[in-house]
Amino acid sequence: MKDFFYAIEDLFVNVLFAPFDALRHLELDNWFVANVVSWLFLIIGFVAMLYWLKQLKMFNDNNEEDKSISSHSFL
Repeated sequence: MKDFFYAIEDLFVNVLFAPFDALRHLELDNWFVANVVSWLFLIIGFVAMLYWLKQLKMFNDNNEEDKSISSHSFL
């Protein structure tokens, strides 16, 4: 059973995280290339935010949102 967990450790440390280790060593030469994963996530988040804002504007232009002023029934 102990060997199974060592195999999982070896898989993650030596195989799956190898690209991230390469990016870490690349940081001393080129910071922008070393942070390519962060840039990718930022671009995906920015595109998703633009899509969300476009959808909000579309629903707002169609007057589909209930904008009546109301409060909780217990007030």
